[in-house]
Amino acid sequence: MPAPGVFHVYDTTLRDGAQQEGLRLTVADKLRIAGLLDELGVGFIEGGWPGANPNDTAFFAAAARGELSLRNAQLVAFGATRRVGGRAADDPLVAALRESRAPVACLVAKSHAAHVERALRTTLAENLAMVSDTVEHLRSEGMRVFVDCEHFFDGYRDDPAYALEVVQTAAEAGAEVVVLCDTNGGMLPSWMGDVVSAAGGVGVDLGVHCHNDTGCAVANTLAAVEAGVMHVQGTINGYGERTGNADLVPVVANLQLKYGWQVLPEGALAEATRISHAVAAVTNVAGSPRAPFTGSSAFAHKAGLHASAIRVDPNLYQHIDPAAVGNDMRMLISDMAGRANIQIKGEELGFDLSDRDLAGRVTDLVKAREAAGYSYEAADASFELLLRDELDELEEYFRVLHWRVHTHSAAGAPSDSEATVKLQARGDVQLFVGEGNGPVNALDHALRRALTPAFPVVDRYELTDYRVRVLDGPVGERGGHGTDAVVRVLIDTTDGERTWTTVGVGANIIEASWEALSDAYLHGLVHDVPAPSAGTSDRVAAGVGTGRDG
Repeated sequence: MPAPGVFHVYDTTLRDGAQQEGLRLTVADKLRIAGLLDELGVGFIEGGWPGANPNDTAFFAAAARGELSLRNAQLVAFGATRRVGGRAADDPLVAALRESRAPVACLVAKSHAAHVERALRTTLAENLAMVSDTVEHLRSEGMRVFVDCEHFFDGYRDDPAYALEVVQTAAEAGAEVVVLCDTNGGMLPSWMGDVVSAAGGVGVDLGVHCHNDTGCAVANTLAAVEAGVMHVQGTINGYGERTGNADLVPVVANLQLKYGWQVLPEGALAEATRISHAVAAVTNVAGSPRAPFTGSSAFAHKAGLHASAIRVDPNLYQHIDPAAVGNDMRMLISDMAGRANIQIKGEELGFDLSDRDLAGRVTDLVKAREAAGYSYEAADASFELLLRDELDELEEYFRVLHWRVHTHSAAGAPSDSEATVKLQARGDVQLFVGEGNGPVNALDHALRRALTPAFPVVDRYELTDYRVRVLDGPVGERGGHGTDAVVRVLIDTTDGERTWTTVGVGANIIEASWEALSDAYLHGLVHDVPAPSAGTSDRVAAGVGTGRDG
């Protein structure tokens, strides 16, 4: 396959991606995401449909006022061909494209004969006139014009002559790129080549826009590139309605790392993971941890066999160096872990586990704990505490003397919870009561109040997520079914700069929650406060410092 000449990377997150169920972007959100996409180095950012959507109109107005500064990308205004029976020069939505002050317009045009007759309710000839008139008008106004041929692949299979005539009409009217759209997402990679090649005979630069309804959007996009397409459309994190659009990061990562094409600015691909996660934070729609290239699990290894090979050469079980996309290799700790997993994970956390006997003891301990219901693959903080304890490096920051929690509910009134925590820290005994929205929240408030006099830094700690799983059936020597089952609790905590996860297991949900909660505070103190001197504190023994004896 020849190296590309002018190749377009076109992002439609702000328009097509925003059509995802449950995703709504404010103007401020769109401006922030556009800035991040520009950092990634895409060539075109489709900002929305001015005139048809007030939020999108406001976004283009903000961009025109200078609230958006782009270094790599050009802003694109999306719209449709003129209305049936009208003139492009008089059409209000076409006027909104002109007034957006975007340098590029992308027009959606019908290319499926059945859609023209049944959805537009007009003739095939009038649809062609709508395409020609609108493209020519916007070109005469100085705009670059791309044309999205909606339902092109389905239209081609139904009536190939008419689908190609739409492409021809757009090209002759002055469209710079004609984009072939798999609007329903029903194509497969092996079907793409013949259709793209047929459209390529028209003699215009072609683009492709794939949806993911068959799970093949990225593969279909790459197949279209292999057939001659020079313009790829997609969304960051694969956002979009139904099952989403082609995820632009795997598309460009494969083009650069597998095909050897430089389609982003030098060094930009190494920012892909950061930008993917930053956009997810703005949208409040978390990306999948298993997302190719940028997911937190994309280079995570769990099997002991993998870990043994990775210690020899990481490339034996990784298709690329994770750093190429700004990601990292992670070693997961579970009952499937071998000694190599433990050693690599220990190195990640800054501990020397080169001693085989020591690594073996830790491995056996992890497997025993996992058999009892613990899970460390998502709880690095608890694994670090376990490791420090086994290495006799876990200091006692606080000693819990007792804790209790009480929840009261009366008919017709909301329930209330009250917790009491008594502990010793820096030689002083503290007893505090906390109230909260439920027993775990009350325990959190009480523990925070009891620790703050000795360690003011805990005031920065905030519980950000709380997850419970019922471990139905026998777990170690405990177990049961339904409400009698052992439960596992995972808690995410942040200090505003970093986030850590702790795990607790217990015969009841409060016991498990307390273990995860107290470990969360202990882990924070381990990293934020110098260890207590040997003269004022003993080593933590049997979980005393974490409150597991409560």
